Amino acid sequence: MPRGLVLEGGAMRGLFTAGVLDFLMEEKIEFDAIAGVSAGAAFGCNYKSCQPGRALRYNKRFCRDPRYCSWRSWWKTGDLFGADFCYHELPDKLDPFDCKTFEENSCRFYLVCTDVHTGNAHYQFCTQADAECYEWMRASASMPLVSNVVRVGNGEYLDGALADSIPLRFLEHKGFDRNVVILTQPAGYIKKPSRAMPLIKLLLKKYPALVNALETRHILYNETLEYIDAEEKKGNLFVFRPVSPLPLKRICHDPELLQKAWDLGYTQAKERISALREFLFC
Repeated sequence: MPRGLVLEGGAMRGLFTAGVLDFLMEEKIEFDAIAGVSAGAAFGCNYKSCQPGRALRYNKRFCRDPRYCSWRSWWKTGDLFGADFCYHELPDKLDPFDCKTFEENSCRFYLVCTDVHTGNAHYQFCTQADAECYEWMRASASMPLVSNVVRVGNGEYLDGALADSIPLRFLEHKGFDRNVVILTQPAGYIKKPSRAMPLIKLLLKKYPALVNALETRHILYNETLEYIDAEEKKGNLFVFRPVSPLPLKRICHDPELLQKAWDLGYTQAKERISALREFLFC
């Protein structure tokens, strides 16, 4: 059965995901496809490039660097996460991304963006680790209000989580029926309507379809969680998720908290590796 890996976003909560992925890489667990959203894409690409530890390493190293993530960056450029620094200087020079391994690995890598004009999810199949691929990753992780709209390919995009936070059904429709999902919120979590909607409607009024997607996002997200819970109970899915809320928020400048989130993911993967192997290979 084709094996898929689905990675939710959550900005710095994605360090939990990175911990799970790093242990699975150490155990040589392979997947036929990965679908990642936002931080799930930005950190999950290291799975295809076979670089355990990279996401934790550069996040701890640069989390206090204003070029990486800061209100100063947002004020100067319109991007909370510095576009050139995060998606070009860092992977090209400061902590090089293994483009060769990424491109030679047969695992299919998809990331999700939201088309700002239609409000629909765009699923980008990435085969080359080049400047355009990095721009797709930036688009997938560009949160509204604190990011510029990203122009890449033939469209304009923002955070993929606005249209499809957990692209499980996408992989299922592609024929992947033995899937592992990594979530960044604990069981029982229910997403509520955004409290920022009045501001969103004001600042993004030129994108009415996008505003509508943001206004209804919590409904789709909660329906997806219900579907995941039902499929997990049937034994059709294997799900990793924190057992309690993670000790950090979407934005975090504390290396120790980043390490703690990573540790929680790594430990859970280690404790459940036998069950995972049985699910994937038996």
